Amino acid sequence: MQPDRVPDVVFSTRVRNDALGGPNPFEWKHLTTAEVFSGKRIVLFAVPGAFTPACSETHLPGFEAHYDEFRALGVDEVICLSVNDAFVLFQWARSAKVEKVFMLPDGNGDFTRRMGLLVQRTRTGMGLRSWRYSMLVEDGAIVKLFAEPGVRDEPEGVGVNVSDAGTMLAFLRERAAA
Repeated sequence: MQPDRVPDVVFSTRVRNDALGGPNPFEWKHLTTAEVFSGKRIVLFAVPGAFTPACSETHLPGFEAHYDEFRALGVDEVICLSVNDAFVLFQWARSAKVEKVFMLPDGNGDFTRRMGLLVQRTRTGMGLRSWRYSMLVEDGAIVKLFAEPGVRDEPEGVGVNVSDAGTMLAFLRERAAA
């Protein structure tokens, strides 16, 4: 059963600090759940892994391409969460030319576990990963969660059927019209 509110965790991210100079001017920045979600309207989508096929070909590009539409519908931020570290997410965003979606590393899987969506993918050498989902969060409250059906360990694959950008946009448009 998924929670009504996003779980309290600390995310380990990396941010640019030009004062550091050199070829890698980044430093650690720890963000709390409150810093990410409090007082904001957030669309978060979670993927099984950076650089994986459906995540790279459909999921992430869809949210990046529709970012401005989300903003026009009152969304403050669009966030991609993955059980990967900050270094991997940075390189994935860079290779995918992502400039608008905020990449949020859940390196230890703490957030995903507390969401009840951490699954085992050890047969394919992926370890513990997030199930594929998207959600609308308002001031920390989970308003709507679109999880791909059949949450389970060791899936053969998890398609992008209900957690895609189009489904979330349709939901937001319907709410705006009501």
